[in-house]
Amino acid sequence: MKDLKKTPVVPRKNLIPFILVTSLFALWGFANAVTDPMVQAFKKVLELSNSEAAWVQMAFYGGYFCMALPAAMFMRKYSYKVGILIGLALYATGALLFYPAAQSESFLFFCLGLYVLTFGLAFLETAANPYALAMGAKETATQRLNLAQAFNPVGLIAGLFVAQQFVLKNLQSDDIIDFSALEEASKALIRTTDLLVIRDPYVALGLFITVVFVIFLVNKMPQSKADGDMPKIGETFAALIKNANYTSGVLAQILYVGGQIMCWTYIYQYAEGIGMDSVTAGYYQMAAFVLFTVGRAIGTYLLRFISSGKLLMYFAVLAMVFSLGTIFIQGIIGLYCLVGISFFMSLMFPTIYGIALGGLSEEQSKVGSAGLVMAIVGGALMPKLQGIIIDAGGNGVADTSIMGVSEVNFSFILPLLCFAYIAWYGFTVFKKYESKVTPIS
Repeated sequence: MKDLKKTPVVPRKNLIPFILVTSLFALWGFANAVTDPMVQAFKKVLELSNSEAAWVQMAFYGGYFCMALPAAMFMRKYSYKVGILIGLALYATGALLFYPAAQSESFLFFCLGLYVLTFGLAFLETAANPYALAMGAKETATQRLNLAQAFNPVGLIAGLFVAQQFVLKNLQSDDIIDFSALEEASKALIRTTDLLVIRDPYVALGLFITVVFVIFLVNKMPQSKADGDMPKIGETFAALIKNANYTSGVLAQILYVGGQIMCWTYIYQYAEGIGMDSVTAGYYQMAAFVLFTVGRAIGTYLLRFISSGKLLMYFAVLAMVFSLGTIFIQGIIGLYCLVGISFFMSLMFPTIYGIALGGLSEEQSKVGSAGLVMAIVGGALMPKLQGIIIDAGGNGVADTSIMGVSEVNFSFILPLLCFAYIAWYGFTVFKKYESKVTPIS
């Protein structure tokens, strides 16, 4: 077996293109992070229930599901670079739609903006992930993707900082304990002001992405070539469906993204349940993102010594332990457990991605990447289910008890189940594909 310690993760000739592609991971991380607190913001400003506010995540992650496959089909014919340019254009357009959405004060318009924005993110992720995998030796592909994904938390932290400092701290509705009790005229004035506050970071983001578009447009990006003639799309799908490693990986990715978004979205509701305001809760989410970043760096290093399947299993089991703490430990310690889950989630997305696409041809990777990006739909579906659980006793977060704990605590049984499957997937991968490989001494 080729010694991974001596194989460069990124060949020198691909360094500049790799840096450019890696920047995209931070850009969609920013969009993810700045959107999570908006669930709580829209809930308060527009007087929505938890399940109604979850439409923010339905729109955001639903866009991934709808556009990932068309993006892959497009890139079968054209280059990764063209796919990236289209992704950036859609990203900017969706963000700029927040301007007319704020003018109209329409929740559906805001959701439309997020939907279009994630059309762009679907193009970016469908292109960037397999592109990063292909920029070097196959033996170091998973490490390379983890390295690129390590910059995703940088965007997450930046996005949360913007959401916290420029949105949550400036929402007038968040300063009022019972916003719904105000006179309609007062609510209308506050609602207009707060929606403008929500609008501004997205409009600024849209303008910034436009600049990034120009940077990619003027730079040359290498395009790897497939061997031989391109197979028919039906043949590619048939080959992928028969690949148990891939199909199990898609399901694992659906559940991972669902688990991640639930833990990050409902940290605000969990904090509310122990009497904490949204701004303070934002600091705990910031801590979660920092742990996520640290975990990604440590996980990427450990992959040089521990097989990806085994390490994935270890991290998933520990995420389950912390999920149990989140559910059954009351108060601030439970919140600490919820924050701690992020450390163990850090490794999951790129590792599952790399495992699922392992051994595929470039053509299969382009289409297979679309399936894995479509799996991000878990982030649309699972938070909606969690919101329904939290609404079991009313629009509050602790209106009733389930199994001796508040409804918001109990709702984290969903991430627990997600991590249980991921642990099983990691164990299966290790036993079937990795256990016979001689470990590096």
